[in-house]
Amino acid sequence: MATAKKNTTKKVLDNDKLISIYMDYVLEEEKRPKTVYKFCKENKIKEEEFYNFYGSFEGLQKGIWERFYEHTITVLHKSPEFETFTNREKMLTFYYTFFEMLTANRSYVLFSLKEHESQLKNLQQLKGLRKRVKSFARDLIQDGNADKGVQALQQSEKIFSEAAWVQLMFLMKFWMDDNSAQFESTDVAIEKSVNTVFDVFDNTPLERVIDLGKFLWKEKMA
Repeated sequence: MATAKKNTTKKVLDNDKLISIYMDYVLEEEKRPKTVYKFCKENKIKEEEFYNFYGSFEGLQKGIWERFYEHTITVLHKSPEFETFTNREKMLTFYYTFFEMLTANRSYVLFSLKEHESQLKNLQQLKGLRKRVKSFARDLIQDGNADKGVQALQQSEKIFSEAAWVQLMFLMKFWMDDNSAQFESTDVAIEKSVNTVFDVFDNTPLERVIDLGKFLWKEKMA
């Protein structure tokens, strides 16, 4: 009588699976693994499999933030309406979606951004994310400038992309300190700060800047 063969095929390790294993490890152990060898051995991964994706834990940490960005962009482009949005609406949607991604991984994000006493050292893992966010913002401005046509009305891609990154850093700090239910205050901060940035570039900043300032003061004093 024929018997069914047991399926012993090992599941192939991919980037997202490796990231998930690493994130679970640091949250359970409350520290980064000391060596790639030990991490792989404890998780039944061949060391060479790890190096197929990253050369070090530092590279993996940067990769996690890049995957947060890539997953955000994937979600955005799944919506057919996204391409019909104004640049302001696209930026708002990007931030809302990105912070949903962060909230889904809040425990890891807080751990990784508070791991070292040096804030500068904690922020080094965001280099790849910074490059991608600035590129996203630059693309928005390029599209807007193409529509305007007149050189005098066009906006600075460099300044806007840098402003978008500074804005994201502000919003991340705000979100990390946000104690409101479902992080509703962060949603308000996103809306007000994005409107402010776009109004600054549209040369009508005063009302929005004052509105944002009042909101931040209220949150600080709460």
